[in-house]
Amino acid sequence: IKWVDTELITEYTVNDLLGDVDGILVPGGFGQRGVEGKIKAAEYARKNNIPYLGICLGMQVAVMEFARNVLGFEDANSGEFAPESKHKVIDIMEEQMGVVTKGGTMRLGAYPCKVKPGSMLDKCYGKPEVAERHRHRYEFNNDYLEEFEKHGMIASGINPEKNLVEILELKDHPWFVACQFH
Repeated sequence: IKWVDTELITEYTVNDLLGDVDGILVPGGFGQRGVEGKIKAAEYARKNNIPYLGICLGMQVAVMEFARNVLGFEDANSGEFAPESKHKVIDIMEEQMGVVTKGGTMRLGAYPCKVKPGSMLDKCYGKPEVAERHRHRYEFNNDYLEEFEKHGMIASGINPEKNLVEILELKDHPWFVACQFH
């Protein structure tokens, strides 16, 4: 295991920092610290066919990277980090808008996830529906889903109750999976 401080990852350092890894895991987290480096790590994994697992914020940075570098939305971001962005591909959940008291008000606990048949996740789980734990306020913005899928990033897991994207994967990559849950 090689720990990498994502604040150190830039277009100039990414190859030195990640060039010798067999896979990249970007875990969850809160706040903007190191986010641009995490986006760079997701890009490096995507472009170099390195296995990638994004968990929670790790999924969100993979979405921002794909939107910026594949879809061409240069300002793609999360509403958490750049509320002024024209392309908030990750945004606050509707029921979280206006929440002032933060303690215990996130999307917490296990939620059902319908797994897309034939996906990498289908091969892993081996069943059509699973339940996984969550702890977040921000979600994939479904306004962009069609564009993402048209360009090869598919929603392989959807919450059937609220139609929220739970899992995304690249269809032409050996292993690029990013999940909203923990």
